[in-house]
Amino acid sequence: MPEGDTIWRVAARLAPALSGEVLVRFAAPRLVGPSPAAGTTIDAVEAVGKHLLVRFGDGVVLQTHLRMTGSWHLFRPGAPWSRPRHQARVEIETASWLAVCFSAPVVRSSRGAPAIGHLGPDLTGPDPDLDRVLDRVVASPGERPVVDVLLDQRLAAGIGNVYKSELLWRHRLSPRLAVGALDGAVIGALYADAHVLLRRNLGPGSRTTVNGVPGGLAVYGRAGLPCLRCASAVVQAPLGDPPRSTYWCPRCQPDPPR
Repeated sequence: MPEGDTIWRVAARLAPALSGEVLVRFAAPRLVGPSPAAGTTIDAVEAVGKHLLVRFGDGVVLQTHLRMTGSWHLFRPGAPWSRPRHQARVEIETASWLAVCFSAPVVRSSRGAPAIGHLGPDLTGPDPDLDRVLDRVVASPGERPVVDVLLDQRLAAGIGNVYKSELLWRHRLSPRLAVGALDGAVIGALYADAHVLLRRNLGPGSRTTVNGVPGGLAVYGRAGLPCLRCASAVVQAPLGDPPRSTYWCPRCQPDPPR
């Protein structure tokens, strides 16, 4: 599942091509909700957590969630596509550009407010309400493992599998630790760090959480390689509910006592 910074980059690429332009053609064969009318203006393209929103002048808001399979591409009208046409879930055509969303599992629309009211503060934003994040986390069930809590977009939006693993390593926390075992200062530091890392990676270039190391990451994707702190072998396992790929150092991030 893409991280919040990935969706922010998608919005940053689509917005200059689409915002302010007149819609020539719209197609979305599996759309749940209304379609924008040809001739309306595309007002904005924006990222909110892991959701991409396209706002049209006639009041329609298109919402896509890419999960593991989706992607947005820009083409010139009439140019060949890089993926098969049957994978297209959305086509937004203007006089100059054609934006195509391929294989996204969530494509829906509404008139007015999109269905994102359940999301917590967006950690990719310039000034998320981290106090509200802390309140939500503290109020959530204490027995939940922190590996699940970090991915819960209702608490804070934007963290995915990569940042989940990197944050836990940076703060020396076992992914199996119950969130109720953490005090407020530790929880606050986790999410403040998530905000800093996400904002740091909004620009071009590869995602980096640790400077000066090949690949730019401490543990994610490094199973079997030495931990950057203690040289123990990094391990990987599907953890959480539902299980998702997680990387950690068993020496720096020991499991809590049983």
